[in-house]
Amino acid sequence: MELKISDLAFSYEDKLVLKDVGLTVEQGEILSIIGPNGSGKSTLIKCINRILQPQTGKLILQQQNIKNFTPRELACYLGYVPQHEDRKFPATVFDVVLLGRKPYIDWKPKEEDLKMVSDIISRLDLEPLAMRDVNKLSGGQLQKVIIGRALAQDPEIILLDEPTSSLDLKHQLEVLELIKTETSRGISAVKAIHDLSLAARFSDKFVMLKEGRVYAAGGPEILTPANIEDVYGVKVSIINHQGQTVVVPQTTSA
Repeated sequence: MELKISDLAFSYEDKLVLKDVGLTVEQGEILSIIGPNGSGKSTLIKCINRILQPQTGKLILQQQNIKNFTPRELACYLGYVPQHEDRKFPATVFDVVLLGRKPYIDWKPKEEDLKMVSDIISRLDLEPLAMRDVNKLSGGQLQKVIIGRALAQDPEIILLDEPTSSLDLKHQLEVLELIKTETSRGISAVKAIHDLSLAARFSDKFVMLKEGRVYAAGGPEILTPANIEDVYGVKVSIINHQGQTVVVPQTTSA
């Protein structure tokens, strides 16, 4: 399935946040949206998921404009992992993942819904936590549960807003490896991410935003010291360590 966005613009009142944004996501690929704070990464994710309504632009999914889907139909195509998940009401891990089946459930879950949830919990190594209250999970454990909820929607594309922002190094790697594994099953992933080295390691394509516009888009070739300095205002070195691209900050630009 292909997602194609063209000429997207979004403003908060009089403040322009996104302008003339375009991108294409192909089936099975991971696209990372990168850029400094305030460049529009999270806003773009929310526009794709229709949490926010762009003022202009086309978002085409399944050869249809996203605005023509009902919320229930859209939830069957797009899974969403927010940047922050409030933990207030007691619920088990199983029940939270089961919420992802809501687009397919009329008034009670069917056997196939329960089986899918069980399979996802097993796939994500969450079985020991299945009956635990999510309010008692660590940040890394909770993030895997929220990703499991999105996967339970059986989406074509999973949208992730800063999925590693509050995690330690071990859990960052676990979450990004998990996303990579899931895309090998055929779904696509679009994620906003800060860490350029992790983005380089776990992405097929990139969209680099600067002040709400697409500064550069493409593969790893756009991660150049010149591009990064111009967008982030930081001089960097790009090194190759055991086959992995590593972005090393040096100094801020004068």
